[in-house]
Amino acid sequence: MFVDMVKIHTAAGNGGHGAVSFRREKYIPAGGPDGGDGGRGGDIVFEADPGMKTLMDFRYRKHYRAKNGQNGAGYNKTGKDGEDLVLKVPVGTVIKDADTGIVIADLTTAGQRVVAARGGKGGKGNARFTSAVRQAPAFAESGYDGEERWLELELKLIADVGLIGFPNVGKSTILSVVTGAKPKIANYPFTTLTPNLGVVALDGDRSFVLADIPGLIEGAHKGVGLGHDFLRHIERTRLLIHVLDVSGTEGRDPLEDFRQVNRELEKYSGKLAERPQIVAANKIDLPGAAENLARVKGELEKEGYEVFEVSAATNRGLNRLMNRAADLIGMMEQQPQENIEQTKKMRYYRFKQEKPYTIEKTGDVFEVKGKWVDRLMAGINIDRDDSLKYFQKVIRKRGIIDELKKMGINEGDTVRIGQTEFEYLE
Repeated sequence: MFVDMVKIHTAAGNGGHGAVSFRREKYIPAGGPDGGDGGRGGDIVFEADPGMKTLMDFRYRKHYRAKNGQNGAGYNKTGKDGEDLVLKVPVGTVIKDADTGIVIADLTTAGQRVVAARGGKGGKGNARFTSAVRQAPAFAESGYDGEERWLELELKLIADVGLIGFPNVGKSTILSVVTGAKPKIANYPFTTLTPNLGVVALDGDRSFVLADIPGLIEGAHKGVGLGHDFLRHIERTRLLIHVLDVSGTEGRDPLEDFRQVNRELEKYSGKLAERPQIVAANKIDLPGAAENLARVKGELEKEGYEVFEVSAATNRGLNRLMNRAADLIGMMEQQPQENIEQTKKMRYYRFKQEKPYTIEKTGDVFEVKGKWVDRLMAGINIDRDDSLKYFQKVIRKRGIIDELKKMGINEGDTVRIGQTEFEYLE
């Protein structure tokens, strides 16, 4: 099954906690602190894989989490870093933040990588908090949470040339003849329900990628019929071959078909409407084609379009058509990929971080909540003066004290953090 759009939830790994530990050696009853740091949480990494052709792997599994970093340990042992989770996607995948619509990356090169969610930093062990006045710290730093986000993955095929036109005009047959691809072909509309790709190999070592795009109907720009499934896959093409059925066997006017398709392109994207086009007047071998062919050539050539007489059934004119397409794309510059900076190196997109805590007031009790707060409290020994001072320093640095003041806290009010209650003093 061809799947070209999915929504998934990603969560990078949390950092491991720093350890509270003191050296215990024979004949040394009170050794110094030796708690090691926690390991870093694993990242969520996307990699463009040329062997993948669809986003189907993400259709049934929606949640992905990288490994957490391990906690530190005594003897200054640093916890092991969490393993990165590498998610492979097809070349041509656009990654967006689902909440904001911001494009994080456009993976257009095989092997290209992007870090979409960074793992949390590991907490420092108590050995890192020693000083001249603090020789035996009984606290450690909690690990930091990894980033979490809903992401939208959208696949836009990368092809040099796109075959466009109404259903049943012969696009799939042309693709099969000139590339050897084997798309589903039958005499009814929308036989092609998914895009098909093939490589056109010409004399002189010239080649290009050709895409057979599903047929278009009126209202496609609004998502009617195959709608956006049709249109998103021609956004990257440099040249369009507009296939017309000049035989009229389907009961349609080929000139009106041409106008209708281009109206849909323009309504969807002005850039698409400006994309260079050449016309393949197909099915010229069928009875009744001559009259329509003369009219199509007369009208469209006056408008500056090149019209090629072809028959996909008999191979007539296809070589000339493909060679002309190769000539044209050879003269064009590569289409920019939506102005996204491209690099073969791993890139990292940093999300705007949400505040790691909330404060709720009930009567004269101010409750500070959040995963970060819980992790902070896990590394604190409030019965130790040095640990308590460190705790006060952290919450002040994080802006909790300032926010409590803005909320109108008074001396003597209760502040609840986790399971512990404190009396607020100026």
